[in-house]
Amino acid sequence: MNIKLVAVAKTDEKYLQEGIDIYIKRLKHYVNFELVVIPALKDTKNASADEVKEREATLLLKHLEKSDVIVLLDEHGKEHTSVGFSKYLQKQMNSGIRNLTFVVGGAFGFSPKVYAKATDKLSLSQMTFSHQMIRLFFVEQLYRAFTILNHEPYHNE
Repeated sequence: MNIKLVAVAKTDEKYLQEGIDIYIKRLKHYVNFELVVIPALKDTKNASADEVKEREATLLLKHLEKSDVIVLLDEHGKEHTSVGFSKYLQKQMNSGIRNLTFVVGGAFGFSPKVYAKATDKLSLSQMTFSHQMIRLFFVEQLYRAFTILNHEPYHNE
């Protein structure tokens, strides 16, 4: 299985990018993982939230294949424990899908077009985090899930 994380706008903070890079490197041991970063929109100062979401949707949808199982990282999605998330991943792998794509939207969330393409929604927390931090939290949890599935000592329970 291939796992892809698609996110809007680059990670500006060096310390966050370093953390993301560490976990992406670790993930390569378990799965074919790719991080795709959509460039930030320009000239959005006078645009409404809906206009921004629609413009981002156009860019996001170019990176989503029809055969992908698309999971939005969304505040209204289902929450899992780390073990629960590992079971979720195992279920996806057992289903025989080839491409599992997780998507982080921009500051205003997703347009209805993106929601329509999604297979599932996942929430990492009831708290609000920056979209840049979510990337680090997600890749760490993805790595943790694979260590749980492989009965490795990274996760203490």
